[in-house]
Amino acid sequence: MGVTQREKGERFRRLHAGACFVIPNPWDVGSAKVLTGMGFAALATSSAAAAASIGKRDGALTREEALAHARTIVEATNSPVSADLENGFGDAPAAVAETVRLAGKAGLVGCTIEDTKREDFKGEAKTGNAAKPLYDFELAVERVAAGAQAARALGFPFLLTARTHNLLFPDGHLEETVRRLQAFEKAGADVLFAPGLPELAAVQMICGSLKKPFNFMVGIPGKSFSVAELSAAGVRRISLATSFYRAAMTGFLDAAREVQDQGTFTFLDRSVKSTGEVVDLMGSLRSGD
Repeated sequence: MGVTQREKGERFRRLHAGACFVIPNPWDVGSAKVLTGMGFAALATSSAAAAASIGKRDGALTREEALAHARTIVEATNSPVSADLENGFGDAPAAVAETVRLAGKAGLVGCTIEDTKREDFKGEAKTGNAAKPLYDFELAVERVAAGAQAARALGFPFLLTARTHNLLFPDGHLEETVRRLQAFEKAGADVLFAPGLPELAAVQMICGSLKKPFNFMVGIPGKSFSVAELSAAGVRRISLATSFYRAAMTGFLDAAREVQDQGTFTFLDRSVKSTGEVVDLMGSLRSGD
């Protein structure tokens, strides 16, 4: 018997009320099933990995493409799934609200909305204004409030994660990050998120400034810390962004380059011995679990 969306949403909410947990980011059905089979309690999409999986750059997916990809992950597992839905695919608060409504319809029990402006140019998304890449403070908060209101209207537990990219830009300041996260929290966000924190002391300070769970993103070299360190700093959820996708592609590229450049196949010595080892990790799902 399948797990209902309400049950998934309730399970997802309970995870955030417990100990710090890792939410990995699959990029296709196979990786979603493997991660579920390995015992990860919840999954999240990555906009960059989702786009790369169909040959596009991060930010180039349409809302329909992003939700279609998310639906394939939802259907691959009985675990809760949250989606990276970028800026909500529109500047206006109403666009964010509609994206959240459609996310619920796609079977998701959570999504992340960021405060970075984007513009589409012939299918390649670019930051809209290099000098002012983030939405103005008031609009950013209004967008989160609209998303939170839409999430509450879904009729089942749906966690809205509000994400500020302030620290990913040259003029980003920790003080503005705190200001935005606290405002997003008051506007109704269930989880707060700020990639690019430079050190554990900053992580601890951010977590201490919030009442709701904070998501830390692993994936930036030199700015990624262990589960134990992040848990001690107050982090409740750890996402991996494109980390696993990049790790998989690193192995693939290394093998392809060895064949192309050297004509040897030593990568086989470092590989799993058969595809059966991978498929076996998906076995519980095949039996209807």
